[in-house]
Amino acid sequence: MNLKHQPVNLDKLIELAIVEDIGDGDHTSLACIPTEAKGKAQLLVKEEGILAGMTVAKKVFNTIDSSIKFTALLEDGTPIKVGDIAFYVEGSRLSILKAERLALNFMQRMSGIATKTNYYVSLLEGLPTKILDTRKTTPGLRAIEKLAVKIGGGENHRMGLYDMIMIKDNHIDYAGGIENAIKTTQAYLNATQKNLKIEIEARNLDELHQILAVGGVDVIMLDNFSFDDLRKAVKLINGNYKTEASGGITEKTIRKYAECGVDFISVGALTHQINSLDLSLKAIKT
Repeated sequence: MNLKHQPVNLDKLIELAIVEDIGDGDHTSLACIPTEAKGKAQLLVKEEGILAGMTVAKKVFNTIDSSIKFTALLEDGTPIKVGDIAFYVEGSRLSILKAERLALNFMQRMSGIATKTNYYVSLLEGLPTKILDTRKTTPGLRAIEKLAVKIGGGENHRMGLYDMIMIKDNHIDYAGGIENAIKTTQAYLNATQKNLKIEIEARNLDELHQILAVGGVDVIMLDNFSFDDLRKAVKLINGNYKTEASGGITEKTIRKYAECGVDFISVGALTHQINSLDLSLKAIKT
């Protein structure tokens, strides 16, 4: 994923975070730390998981102060354990303290997402089914949350409403049915000359039959299907379209869903039900 090409890119995101946190100054540090003082700190891992957000953290420090030296010891995607050191930073103590919380906030959340994603991916070991994220992300943080999913071994679905056609239940109901929804979508894409893949949701086998009768899509989402109906659906589709299972899928049931033969399983919990990983920036006394 290229963050530079997202509607909210990394530079803008960091700028907003700085304004939110620092305002007119870090008055605590200004009050008790000499302006010219130099220092060094390390990122200490306090919980096992998958590391994510190193590039973001480096950019935070260098946005605060371009003279800060950032030395990475580990890479994104690295399995980490308690006591590991991910990076060192060296430079103005005031600048390090300004950047500390921002860098940690990004890295802790991203590492939590990468860790959870990696766990879900591990549950499907040996199966071809891929794990997808969803649009259930924190407003403004979608780009980095989806980057964390990739770091954890998952796949990004769509970034937003702009990069894929996804006809869900409400679209079908508002459009007047499955056939009308597909045909008007095809007409829209022809009129606008947009090259977007079409995915459509089926809520049951009857709707799947309607979709197959019309055709003209790329992916069929099978939403809240039972295991028996999911297997029947995959057999009916017979490889003519990519398949995605979604809806109420948990870590306890995900492998059984994958064994039904779907190409993808989407899991909203990757980004909206996560615990941040425990990381800490510690000053190195000299």
